Amino acid sequence: MDLFSSTLSNLLPCDGVVIHHGEAIAAPEADRLFAALNKDVPWQHDEVILYGRRITTARRMAWYGDKGAAYTYSGISREPLAWTPDLLALKIIVEQVSGAVFNSCLLNAYADGTQGMGWHSDDEKTLGRDPTIASVSLGAARRFCFKHRVTGLKTETLLDHGSLLVMSGATQHHWLHSLPKAARVTQARINLTFRLIRDLAK
Repeated sequence: MDLFSSTLSNLLPCDGVVIHHGEAIAAPEADRLFAALNKDVPWQHDEVILYGRRITTARRMAWYGDKGAAYTYSGISREPLAWTPDLLALKIIVEQVSGAVFNSCLLNAYADGTQGMGWHSDDEKTLGRDPTIASVSLGAARRFCFKHRVTGLKTETLLDHGSLLVMSGATQHHWLHSLPKAARVTQARINLTFRLIRDLAK
């Protein structure tokens, strides 16, 4: 995998740090990764508990990580699949760029722009107080939006094929983020978010 340098700037005006590193994976390798993940990952439709009801989402997901890196969010607990060589190699690159250490990765697959994710924050207790979360995008370029919990201030960026975005500091406490639906987007997207489950880091 080829690693490109990038100009660092915080996308947030306050209360957190979000760095968009741009293209971190060169296009040929990003193409190969997208095809391999799309074909080889045992994708399943995600399930969440919303207002007491179990909902099956349109997007598909998979959870990988170190042994014992169970992840609970939206009322559902997931045990990790074993790392693949591709995911381990990608984890090394992400750790080099971000300066953080990760022991797990959540993969989400969006068939096209009719699938997205609403406003939320990644503030589960197992991620710790100020988690660093590194997001790799493959496939269709999509808007990624942030909204301050108190002021309602909004900002956004475009996540291109092979790009890396890193959220850290107090971001998850003060900001919500979303992947808006986009009817004009007809191509698929795979997103990988690398995380550190703190239960394993004691």
